[in-house]
Amino acid sequence: MEHIRPLKRFGQNYLADDNILRKIADEINPKKDDLLIEIGPGFGALTKFLIEKVDNLIAIEIDERVIESLLAKFPGLHLITRDILDFDIEKLSKDEKSKVRVAGNIPYNLTSPILFKLIENTNYVNDAVLMIQYEVAQRINAKRGTKDYGILAVLMQYFADVEFCFKVSPNVFYPKPKVFSAVIHLRFKNCDLLPEEKIYFIKVVKAAFGNRRKTLKNSLSNSIFGNLNFEGCGIDLSLRAEQLTIDNFLMLTKFTYEKSRFNDN
Repeated sequence: MEHIRPLKRFGQNYLADDNILRKIADEINPKKDDLLIEIGPGFGALTKFLIEKVDNLIAIEIDERVIESLLAKFPGLHLITRDILDFDIEKLSKDEKSKVRVAGNIPYNLTSPILFKLIENTNYVNDAVLMIQYEVAQRINAKRGTKDYGILAVLMQYFADVEFCFKVSPNVFYPKPKVFSAVIHLRFKNCDLLPEEKIYFIKVVKAAFGNRRKTLKNSLSNSIFGNLNFEGCGIDLSLRAEQLTIDNFLMLTKFTYEKSRFNDN
C-alpha cells in the first residue's frame, strides 16, 4: 500500500485483496464500448482490472494526493478530480449518447447520498456495482414487515433490481474497518413516474418512515404533508410504514401529488 495516510473525512478504506477485486470486476463484466464511471479509485486497485477491458473508463477521485500516482500508473485514464456528488451524470450521458455504468468501493459515510444521486439519474444510469457496508446492503434488500425494511429498501427496490452479490471481511481492507462489507449490483429499471411524481414518491416514503414506530396517520401528519387530508387515499392509515408494499407507496404518491396540485391551484 502506498504511503499516503487514509483520511477519515473521505471515508477511505482501501481494498487490498486481488481475489475480491477480480470478483468485483467479474460482476461488473465491462464491455469495450461501455461508458463506465469508477467512484473513488484511490490507488487504482480496482482500476487496473477495469481499464484493460473498457475504452471509456472515467475515474472520479476527490483526494488530490493520489492523482499523480494514478496518472503515472494509467497514462490513458480519464481522471476527474471532483466529489461524485457534484458530478453531472446527466450531461455525461447526453454528451456520450450512452447510459452510464457505475462501479466503486464507495465511502460508507456517503452511501445514502450516492444512492440518492443514482436514483435522481435513473434515466441516465444503466447499473451500478458497489461495495457498501453489509448492514446497509441488508437494509436495501429487506422484505416488507421486517425491521430492516425502510426508506432505502422501498426506494432502491422500486427504482432497481437489487442483487446481493457477496459479503466481504474487514480483513481485506487498509485500514481495517469495524464492520463487514458487501458487494451489490443495482440494475436500474424504467419507471412510470413523471419527474414531479418521482420527487413526491421519495418525499412520501421519507415522510411515512419519519416515525416508524407510529401509524401512517401520525407519521404523515408530522411531516411536510401535515396539512393534507388523506381521507379516501385507499390506504389503511392505522398501519405502520413497514407494513406497506411498494404499490401502496405508489398509491399514496399518486394521491398526494394530485392533492398537492389541487391545493396549489
